[in-house]
Amino acid sequence: MRWLTRVAWASLGAAGTLTILGAAWVFWPLPAGLATADAEPGLVIEDRHGIELRTTRGSDGSLRRWLPLGTVDADLIAAFVATEDRRFHAHAGVDPRAALRALRANLAAGGVVSGGSTITMQVARMLRRTPRSWSGKVAQALWALRLERHLSKQQILEQYLNRVPLGQGAVGVDAAATLYFGASAAELSLGQAALLAGIAHAPSADNPLVSPARAGARRAFALRRLVRGGYATEAVAARAAGEPVLERRRRPFLAPHFTTRLLGWVERDGADAAGVWRTSLDAGLQAELEGDVRHTVETLRDQGVHQAAVVVLDNHSGELLAWVGSPDFWSDTAGQVDMVASPRQPGSALKPFVYGLAFDRGWTPASVLADVARVYQTSTGPYAPRNYDRRFHGPVRAREALASSYNVPAVELADRLGVGSVLAVLRRAGFASLDRTAEHYGLGLALGNGDVTLLELANGYRAIAEGGVWRPVQWRAGSAGRAVPPGTRVMSARSAALVLDVLSDRAARVPGFGLETPLDFPFAVAAKTGTSRHFTDNWAVAVTGGFTVAVWAGNFSGRPMAGVSGISGAGPLLHRAVLATARRYPPGEWTTPAAAGAVPVTICRLSGAIAGAACPHATEWFAPGTEPASTCSWHRDGTVALPAEYAEWSERTGGGEARELVARRTGDPVPADSTDSRFRIVSPRNGDRYRIPPGVDARYATVALRAAGGGAERWTVDGCPVEGRRWRLQPGVHTIQARGRHDQSDRVTIEVD
Repeated sequence: MRWLTRVAWASLGAAGTLTILGAAWVFWPLPAGLATADAEPGLVIEDRHGIELRTTRGSDGSLRRWLPLGTVDADLIAAFVATEDRRFHAHAGVDPRAALRALRANLAAGGVVSGGSTITMQVARMLRRTPRSWSGKVAQALWALRLERHLSKQQILEQYLNRVPLGQGAVGVDAAATLYFGASAAELSLGQAALLAGIAHAPSADNPLVSPARAGARRAFALRRLVRGGYATEAVAARAAGEPVLERRRRPFLAPHFTTRLLGWVERDGADAAGVWRTSLDAGLQAELEGDVRHTVETLRDQGVHQAAVVVLDNHSGELLAWVGSPDFWSDTAGQVDMVASPRQPGSALKPFVYGLAFDRGWTPASVLADVARVYQTSTGPYAPRNYDRRFHGPVRAREALASSYNVPAVELADRLGVGSVLAVLRRAGFASLDRTAEHYGLGLALGNGDVTLLELANGYRAIAEGGVWRPVQWRAGSAGRAVPPGTRVMSARSAALVLDVLSDRAARVPGFGLETPLDFPFAVAAKTGTSRHFTDNWAVAVTGGFTVAVWAGNFSGRPMAGVSGISGAGPLLHRAVLATARRYPPGEWTTPAAAGAVPVTICRLSGAIAGAACPHATEWFAPGTEPASTCSWHRDGTVALPAEYAEWSERTGGGEARELVARRTGDPVPADSTDSRFRIVSPRNGDRYRIPPGVDARYATVALRAAGGGAERWTVDGCPVEGRRWRLQPGVHTIQARGRHDQSDRVTIEVD
């Protein structure tokens, strides 16, 4: 008896000690960070308005997203409580009834077949991994008691709903709702809530992607529990049972080139690709421009155009608003090539930076440049630049040369400025792709013979709009509210204002592009196009005060297009993209030359000097100190005397182009003693054959009407009078006739397909 008494007292003492130790352990504070929200292993990329663009899985392959309990659908909470732990709000972490029921089942089976786990015990297992054994169950129970002591029921529910595995790598109710229903756990139907609660018992086997039948059975079980618990009526549960078991929608994968590039930047910088990232992209604008890109390649396919791209930037913040890298990311023919970031030759699109440098060096928009034949001796041999129209235009003011995109004056400027200086300006403007030496590019750099990316081009033009200061682009939303990052000066603010003024001058654009082009808008836009050699790439850029749009059209393979220029290829796409952007973001206004400190002077439209009484007048802007000092000497006694440096050009062209130049720019009469007074049509030529580009607005499919030897006063096509200096192409064979001032006439026949 004494021995039994000692054993009893020892047992009671041990039990008391264990009880005291257990109570102390339960009351001891939880380890720091144990119940904090998981750092999300996956990444959710959103647009600037919160629209989901793309979701990535974590490094462990799971989908996980933390949702505060207050935003979880009430039916979903009720479904999990009714199904997993209907006495959740009554017990203190361990449910004695469920534990006894599980104990009987386990003893009868000779092993652990029923856990009797409460929601709190399941949270304990998720936070502190324990084995599926008797000792594991005891550990779970102790941890559950401890959790209940330090966390509220609401906190425990939030932990559970965000950590419960629900099959197919989905962790938490929000990830599962997205996976199975394409919805958020904040808004689910009763049937969807019951299905998620039902499959929690065995998610790998019962989820609807593995077995819709088992998932349906588990949903029915959960609905019965909801009715029994008073959370739903029989009628409501019956309707929920009729819902589809699976309503899986494709997970969002919008703006694929942009999000793919973004993930590449993250990997390069070693950033943590987790959580929710709110980007600057506008999903609505993105979708509209993706449609415009597809429309462009469909309409120009017959001319060998199979690819196109667009990028849009907010000027002030540098935020990326749209990024379309190809017509179809999923195309099996290189659709994932991203032409926003792939270097190609930009053609004439680099000329504004050459002129900006020239304006900083003392040239002005009124400076007269020689557009005459010239051969430059370079390290790689003779170089003889030609204009797009295969003609020379004699003396041209810089304004007209840039706006009409003449090649020869741009090369002349590059020669005078130095290719090294031009390359330095382009690199300051962000063209990092130009990584070769100045000797490698040569004078052709002014005509875009170096590869650049569409994003570099857009941000370079954005620098011009921002007063000549380049800053990096931004991809996170809210950049407009943050401090403006330091920038790199590309050109002076005054020169930038002059470049924008020239590129927005419709009248100066007419000699090169005609009266109506896709570059004309109902608000102020500075625009420029570019076409690479052999017609392999089309470029077009438009700058407003508020945003910049840049587009590319061509072929990834480098296959030439069928004579498509920047106006007919990239131009219409640019026009639509600018209007689409303007419907969402105000175009705004850039700094005018006057606001930048330039002064106006009345000049002669031909010579650029101060206008005399006989000169055709125009107003031009000058930086202080660069104004012309002398009056025009080209106009004398009612005639025009070209300077000596244009005599060879005039003689070589028979005087015809010189006289046409005078008539076209000044309206002055041609001297009567001209060496070549024969009246003739010079555009179009007899026998020319034209083709109307498919899908191009009829306003842009025109041909210039020009005559030499006195100028034409009247034009007719097939006997019908034509107003203006351009005629809209129409299919068929046509006879074009011109009559001069002294009743001279000439006619040509052309064919239009």
